[in-house]
Amino acid sequence: MTSALTLPTGNQLASSWLAAPSGSEPLPFELDHLLHLRMPGLIATRRHLHSHPELSGEEFETAALIARELSLAGLRPRMLPKGNGVICDIDGRPDGPVIALRADIDALPLTDSKDVSYRSTVDGVCHACGHDVHTTVMLGVGMLLAQLADLGELPGRVRLIFQPAEEILPCGSLEVIEAGGLDDVVQIFALHCDPNLPVGQIGLRVGPITAAADNVTVRLTGPGGHTARPHLTVDLVDALGRLITEVPALVSRRVPANSGLLLVFGHASAGTRYNVIPSEASASGTLRVMDRDTWELAPKIVSQVVRDVVAPTGATVDLEYLRGRPPVCNDSRAIGVLTAATTAALGPEGVAETPQSMGGEDFSWYLEYVPGALARLGVGRSGPNVDLHRASFDADERAIPVGVRLMVQTALRALAAAR
Repeated sequence: MTSALTLPTGNQLASSWLAAPSGSEPLPFELDHLLHLRMPGLIATRRHLHSHPELSGEEFETAALIARELSLAGLRPRMLPKGNGVICDIDGRPDGPVIALRADIDALPLTDSKDVSYRSTVDGVCHACGHDVHTTVMLGVGMLLAQLADLGELPGRVRLIFQPAEEILPCGSLEVIEAGGLDDVVQIFALHCDPNLPVGQIGLRVGPITAAADNVTVRLTGPGGHTARPHLTVDLVDALGRLITEVPALVSRRVPANSGLLLVFGHASAGTRYNVIPSEASASGTLRVMDRDTWELAPKIVSQVVRDVVAPTGATVDLEYLRGRPPVCNDSRAIGVLTAATTAALGPEGVAETPQSMGGEDFSWYLEYVPGALARLGVGRSGPNVDLHRASFDADERAIPVGVRLMVQTALRALAAAR
């Protein structure tokens, strides 16, 4: 099998892939050698994906590329009903368990600001969260596990899930679940890029590793009027100012401090003229919280505080509270599998403690149905690191073979433990 894509000429990384560290275990049946041979094609795939990003819900070309690459590996991928995601089973021994590995494939609505040959060619769209790396890693895993299956050495079935729409609501994970993506699955695993960790380290944590994340939109309406006579109308600019400055602090006072509740408005809008009091105003943002119990209470709390703050202004309130995703809560046994796999793939020094993040991740919805865990893949580059969701974000591509080795080891250990 050869990749449908080829590495650009003159690439400096082609002969300098990160070798398996000392203290690590080789992959079975010379899969490390196969990975070395496949790396130029994988890096070309990652760069193609980075150059041709697609927004959440629109990942049709990305899904088609994934399906082609998996088919070249001798696998039989199937598209999600909308055609913007892929599920692919790698069939090993029929009496074995089913383990799922998930990669998200969508990009963000940002303009790529990097000066690199693989810079996004799509105006206003950019892989600023590392989903191109996640996708590439999982393609590499598929190539290697397909080889094991052909040799009759895969002790069960591994389901690769290439999921759309992780960055928006409603979540793409719910589409996958509805399409049968978790049927017969006993455990599920995923990686997420972490620029705060160096290449060769994997961040692991038992219990919650991300926060719950919901969307909040508040619309205010009033009669409008002249700025010379605010007493004759409802001053929506004043009401909006109170909303965005007072509500976040008051909401946090209604819950325990260690719940980590954080309400931040990222957009506010009111009016178009300096001497006209507008008749409409709005603010939207995210609510994030670390624990599940507070997440359950959050809609009621936000609604009450918003109405209490706005009521004295006379504005009419329309509140839209859109449930997003609960925290990702890593199962202890699944983390045990990942820890053993990390030690095998990278040596003991590859395991790193990682804190709970305030970021949201819709991998959490899979964990509502089956146990599993999400790990953080170190992709930090030399020099100052750039955080996720910034237009200048880039990943150290040496993390790709690290991720492939790790997820192959994870799949094999999970299958063995579940038998």
